Amino acid sequence: MSADAVAALESAGIAATSVDSFGLTAVDVAPESWVAAHEVLRDAVGLTFFDFLSASDELTDGFRVVTHLADFWGGTHVDHLLVRTLVPRDQPVLATLIDVYAGANWHERETYEMFGISFDGHPNLIPLLLPDEFEGHPLRKEFVLASRVAKPWPGAKEPGESDHAPAGAPSRRRTLPAGVPDAETWGPRPPGSPDPDPLAPAQAAATPARPRRAGGERRTRQQSQQPNPAAPPPSGQEPPNPATPPADGETPGEPS
Repeated sequence: MSADAVAALESAGIAATSVDSFGLTAVDVAPESWVAAHEVLRDAVGLTFFDFLSASDELTDGFRVVTHLADFWGGTHVDHLLVRTLVPRDQPVLATLIDVYAGANWHERETYEMFGISFDGHPNLIPLLLPDEFEGHPLRKEFVLASRVAKPWPGAKEPGESDHAPAGAPSRRRTLPAGVPDAETWGPRPPGSPDPDPLAPAQAAATPARPRRAGGERRTRQQSQQPNPAAPPPSGQEPPNPATPPADGETPGEPS
């Protein structure tokens, strides 16, 4: 499917790159080719079913918008394809797809509300799920989840913090809940203070992807902890003497 999609896009003069996205075939296109690419995939490739549109926050790289398209043929057989593009963070604007897939209407409104990505040409780009008085875009990584500090989390508390714990009971050092940056990087600040970098907490919490092991590289923990008999002894230590059989009349383990 990816080869057919890329070939159809390139024949229409649209630059496209096939990538592997968590096991699903994906095609990356430029933002200016977003609508034209979907028209080619619908008419020339046969991906007539629009499943969803969403986005992900890629921090300084911008926002990655993705659609999932499908083609049903041969009874229960289904071809899947993800179409992705990257819009800049300082101006997240993309052309609407509702003239190509009518089902994109609802999804673009949700993405606009949650990520702040505007879809040019959408006839009704208004809030969909959040209250009218809500401010901000909660799926952006710099969005501070202040309610996690304002009220305690439900469920069990940290050791020593229970309402029934005796006075002076030991407790662990409290850590900030996930999604809450340090108090110095958000909230009210004295007049004249420099504005903190809104992406700094998200970048600090981001962990690099674990590299994949090549074939035959995987080892068990027991194997990795076994000593290597061929390795030299540590510095300052004598190598152990090989065991010698006891002489006649000696008990094993006793000095001669």
